[in-house]
Amino acid sequence: MAFLTELWQSVFTPGPTPALMKALHASFVLLFISLFWLIYVTRSIHYINLSVIALLLYGTVIWFVNELEKEKLKTNEELLKEGEGEKDAAQSSRQRRQNRWDPSLRPLPSEREKSK
Repeated sequence: MAFLTELWQSVFTPGPTPALMKALHASFVLLFISLFWLIYVTRSIHYINLSVIALLLYGTVIWFVNELEKEKLKTNEELLKEGEGEKDAAQSSRQRRQNRWDPSLRPLPSEREKSK
C-alpha cells in the first residue's frame, strides 16, 4: 500500500521519481510477458509486430526519462526571469525591424521637389 501512495504522490512531483520508474519498468515487463505468451500460443505475426512496437516505445520512454534527469529542473522564479528576457529580446527585435529603412518606400515626387 505504501508503494501506491508513493506512486500517487510522484504524479505531483516534477521529474522522474523512483516509484514512477519502478511502475514503468513493471508495466513494460508485464506487457512483454503477455505479448511473448501470445506469440508462443498463436504464432501470429501481428503480436510480433506489436512486440517490436512496444520495445521501441520502451526504449524511447527510457531515453526521454534519462534526458529529463540530465536537465536541471528550473524553479518558477527562474522560468519567470527567462520569460522576461525573451520578451525584452522580442521587443528590441521588433523595434529594429520598424526602424530599418525600406528602399521600396520612396518619397512621392512632390516631396522630392520640396527637399530640393
